[in-house]
Amino acid sequence: MRNEFERAGYGGVDVAKTPLGTHVVIYAMRPGLIIGRGGETIRELAKALEEKFQLPNPQISVAEIEVPEFNAYVVASRVASALQRGVHFRRAGFWALGQVMNAGALGAEIIVSGKLRTERARYEKFRAGYLPKSGEPPLKYLQTAEMHVQLKPGIFGVKVKIMPPNIEFPDKVVILENVPKIEEPKPTEEKQEAKAEPEKPPEALEAPKEASKEIPQEAPQEKPAEEKQEKPEEKHTKPKKSSKTAAKPKAKSKRERKEKTPKAPKTTEEKP
Repeated sequence: MRNEFERAGYGGVDVAKTPLGTHVVIYAMRPGLIIGRGGETIRELAKALEEKFQLPNPQISVAEIEVPEFNAYVVASRVASALQRGVHFRRAGFWALGQVMNAGALGAEIIVSGKLRTERARYEKFRAGYLPKSGEPPLKYLQTAEMHVQLKPGIFGVKVKIMPPNIEFPDKVVILENVPKIEEPKPTEEKQEAKAEPEKPPEALEAPKEASKEIPQEAPQEKPAEEKQEKPEEKHTKPKKSSKTAAKPKAKSKRERKEKTPKAPKTTEEKP
């Protein structure tokens, strides 16, 4: 396809299998040259794909390239055509790199290899911008293309890598200077009711009451009537205990003791 649609500005192809057949999308700068008069070229291409590549029921559609500078196949073909016209490789490389970066690409790299100045083959790189080579972004977003040109010294190779704009990288961090304050929503009545403890059902409240009713309280043991009658008599007979606050009797003086003590009668002994 690249060799056949070189004049149309071929920019790649996508092939996807569907239940109805094979869906083929061809990207080109001038889709009219691929379609042809009344779709003759597309019908011939569909027949060739089915016979040579055994694609079942190929359905071909052509899409126009909006920005050719972001397509690696287009840029590589431009550099290759410049080398065929006799333009110096450095001039062709820097010219193509400038076009890609001016279009707004994040980064680009063009490698021209072959017998550039001497008989010994070597390569030269032309690189600009930010172009990661490992991780998820290169596998997902990086566009690559490779093209070969036959010149008098030998075959020259052109390899192009382009990182298109508007891509979010995982290692990029944006610091916000003025962070907007987030007001906490006030809890509504429904939320407050939900937060409140759920009321216990009436059955659960009545259950402990019934349980308390069922427990029989021990009735005080009735004492025989005789004992009841005896107790008040005993109370009368028993002397009352003196309280702690009762006044103590005062100690008697020596005179009172002498007066109360009876004096023994004096006995006189008669002398013989």
